[in-house]
Amino acid sequence: MFWNEEFETLPREAIASLQLKRLQKTLQRVYATVPFYRETFNQANFTPDDIKSLDDLRRIPFTLKSNMRDNYPYGLFAAPLDEIVRIHASSGTTGKPTVVGYTQRDIDNWAEMMARCFVAAGAHSGDVVHNAYGYGLFTGGLGAHYGAEKIGASVIPMSGGNTRKQIMIMQDFGSTVLTCTPSYALYLAEAAAEEGIDIRNLKLRIGIHGAEPWSEQMRDEIESKLGIKAMDIYGLSEILGPGVGIECIEAQNGLHIWEDHFIPEIIDPESGEVLPLGEKGELVITTITKEGIPMIRYRTRDITRFIPDPCICGRAHIRLERMSGRTDDMLIIRGVNVFPSQIESLLMQIEDVEPHYQLVIDREDNLDTLEIQVEVNEKIFSDEIKVLQQLSQYIKAQIKEMLGITCSVRLVEPKSIKRSEGKAQRVIDNRKVS
Repeated sequence: MFWNEEFETLPREAIASLQLKRLQKTLQRVYATVPFYRETFNQANFTPDDIKSLDDLRRIPFTLKSNMRDNYPYGLFAAPLDEIVRIHASSGTTGKPTVVGYTQRDIDNWAEMMARCFVAAGAHSGDVVHNAYGYGLFTGGLGAHYGAEKIGASVIPMSGGNTRKQIMIMQDFGSTVLTCTPSYALYLAEAAAEEGIDIRNLKLRIGIHGAEPWSEQMRDEIESKLGIKAMDIYGLSEILGPGVGIECIEAQNGLHIWEDHFIPEIIDPESGEVLPLGEKGELVITTITKEGIPMIRYRTRDITRFIPDPCICGRAHIRLERMSGRTDDMLIIRGVNVFPSQIESLLMQIEDVEPHYQLVIDREDNLDTLEIQVEVNEKIFSDEIKVLQQLSQYIKAQIKEMLGITCSVRLVEPKSIKRSEGKAQRVIDNRKVS
C-alpha cells in the first residue's frame, strides 16, 4: 500500500531528472532572495546557471547551523513574512534558536511527506494515533499531527509530559499508533508497569520513534516491552521537521528519504568530499521544494550511509542506514572517537542490564576518564556484591575490546537514572566546565 505511488515508485532516471529541475529552480530562488546565498555563491565563483547536472551540486559551499544563527531570525528566509504561515524554532541549547518558516505550500508538502511516512510504517485511516511528541516551537508534534490527519487517522494531540495521563488515555481511547522518542517509549512501558498495567495488552501495534539516535538493540527492547513494531523516523527542523525519511514496515531496514523533495549526499566529515555510494560519512541535505527557508547542502552532522540495494517494499527512493551518531556528539576520549550509540548497542546485548544509562566524562590529572552508569534489574541489584562486581568487570572488558578505551562501570539501582519525556540526556561531559 502506497500513499503516493506515482512519486514513491519513480524510476531512478525520472527521480534524477525531477531533482535537477527542482534544484535549478531552488537555486535561482535563493540567489535572488537570500543575501547570504548570493554572497556565498559569488565568493565561490558560482551562479545557479552553472548547474547542468546533479554532480555540479558539489561545487556549492555547505550551509551550517551557525549560518542560521548568524542570520537569526529571518535572514535565510526566501519568502516574505506575509507568505509565511508557520514559524518553528529549535531549542537553542547552544545559543540562539535556529528559526524556520513555512509557506502554505511547505505545510502541505510536509503533511504529505508525513502521510507517506505513516503509511510506510503500516498506519492507515482506521488508526488512533497517540502523538506524544512535543507541540509548540518544536517541529515534532505538529509535523506528526498533520501527517496522521492527512491519512484519515484519528489523532490524540497529547504532546509530552504527564506520563500517567498518557497511559490512561492510551488505555481508554484505544490508541493503536504511538509517536514519541524511543527513550520515552521505554519510560511509558516502565511507568505503566508501576501502575500495574501491562502495556502490551493495550491496542498499540506500531511505534514511530525519532528525534534521538537509538540502536537496533533498543528497538528490540521497545518491541518486547510494548508489544509493537517500532519504526525509525528521521527529520530535523532545519530541513523540514519529522518526515524527511522513515523505515517501511515490510523491511524495517533503512530510512526511505523522499528524493522528490530532497537531494541527500554523504561526505567525509573532515575533507567535505562526497563519498562513493555505500561508504559511511556525514549526511548533507539540499531541499528542492521548500519555499520559506530552502537549505542548500546543509550539513546535518548525522553519520550514516546509503543502502543502494532495492527495497522489498517497492519504493524507489534511496535508503539511509540507521543514524549511528553525530559528528558533533562524537566524544573524543584519550584520542579515541566514541559515539554514545556504540556503547548503547553493547549494553543492550548484556543480560540483566536495563536500557537506561549515562556516560560521565571527566578529567583527572590531565587525563580523560569515562564512567558508565547503567541500571540493572531488581533481581541482580539485590544479588551478592560479587555478582555485581563480575557484571561490572564484564561490561568494562567488553567496552575495552570494542572501543579500545578503559572505563569504569557503576551499576546503579533500577529507576535511579533520571527519565526524560523528550530526548534522553545520555552524556554528562564535565570537561567543559571551567
